[in-house]
Amino acid sequence: MSDDIVTHLFEDIPFELNVPALLKRARVKEGSSNAEDLQRLAVQGAALARPKGFYMTAYITGRGADWIEIEGRRFDSRILAVNLERPFRVFPYLATCGQELQLWAEGIEDLAERFWAECVKEQALAAALSYLQEHLDRQYQPGPTSSMNPGSLADWPIQQQQALFALFGARAARIGVRLTESLLMVPTKTVSGIRFSTSEHFESCQLCPRDHCPGRRAPYDAGLFESRYQLDQSGDR
Repeated sequence: MSDDIVTHLFEDIPFELNVPALLKRARVKEGSSNAEDLQRLAVQGAALARPKGFYMTAYITGRGADWIEIEGRRFDSRILAVNLERPFRVFPYLATCGQELQLWAEGIEDLAERFWAECVKEQALAAALSYLQEHLDRQYQPGPTSSMNPGSLADWPIQQQQALFALFGARAARIGVRLTESLLMVPTKTVSGIRFSTSEHFESCQLCPRDHCPGRRAPYDAGLFESRYQLDQSGDR
């Protein structure tokens, strides 16, 4: 790896519970007995929460029509390769709700309360992601950025987590994140990815036709893959 890599690691990211958003996400009516129970549980979790994360500065060391190499680690994805045609520096990152909330949630037996605990974990993860983004913007002023995550599209499958975690090295363990044999991350509310500067904002959702997705951030664009990412018979776009 390049000696120029810099890692920004945060092990105690501030977290403030958003009760109205939590009630909405859990579909619990404000003022109900369930709302009281949910808020009591959420306050308990929030007191334990220690969201964590890091991002790295890394450099592209090789390119192909449907692959990209970052610090000697190869990633196979036509979409990623096109999105990274222009940047020379990228920001691999990992953000998590933290082991503290994971262990707390695992100790809850009631199914409804377990779901509520997952909602608290989601808020903690969102806090970590927001903190990383804000720090990156202040530190490097990269302009508009977008992000891609292994497993979000068939073109960049979950198996690519292995290359990304190889790039992370010991940093993942430092914030308490591990990759299982099935390539899922623990704690479960954890996000890995690569952030990059771009003049054209990109969301994986634009290429995903899945209906009724609760996490959708952009509408599906049926013509985007053909117009921007499809290879012709010569191997060119």
